[in-house]
Amino acid sequence: MSGETSNKVALITGANGGLGRALVTEFVAAGWQVVAGARQQLESTDPRITPIPLDVADREGVESAVAEVIKKFNRLDVLVNNAGLTADAPLAQLSDDDWQRVLDVNLNGAFRCSRAVARQMMRQRDGHIINISSHGARRGPRGQANYAAAKAGMLGLTQSLAKELGSRNVRVNAIFPGVLPTNMTAQLSAEQLAGFAEANALGRINAVEEV
Repeated sequence: MSGETSNKVALITGANGGLGRALVTEFVAAGWQVVAGARQQLESTDPRITPIPLDVADREGVESAVAEVIKKFNRLDVLVNNAGLTADAPLAQLSDDDWQRVLDVNLNGAFRCSRAVARQMMRQRDGHIINISSHGARRGPRGQANYAAAKAGMLGLTQSLAKELGSRNVRVNAIFPGVLPTNMTAQLSAEQLAGFAEANALGRINAVEEV
């Protein structure tokens, strides 16, 4: 990110996680006003950061939060759909609740937030929706049927919205950060992490700052 962006506003979901915090830091460093949305609200005294409570699984909560952002700033330039969680289990042990919970945050949450910001971005004829997907969307890791399905669904959502909103100069993209040292991967064993590092072209685990 570069250039004069002091009047630009970004909404980042899942802002209290490892990648979320890094995204907030980078946007602020580039001069953006950042709305940091998270279930457990981010604590900050930086005037460029506006922490808000945001549960992406709550439809009314999402719509209310986005409305407040637009009311305060009169614009919204970037949405980063970063909120996510895992509930790994083999298929035979995967409960309906864990299946639904992962899809409701990772996929349905991205849908709800994108729908909530789309009207404002189309009115501005400018905006960018960035979906944080995963290589699991293409590989389908063992024991992650719910997570892989959600992230694969996010790719379909990205492609459809890009075609739907592009005529209004609203860009929609997905990125694949790779395995990062965050709370989501903290339960992985050293052997698993070593395997991910070996599979990476860099020969190591990615850093959140690099994303």
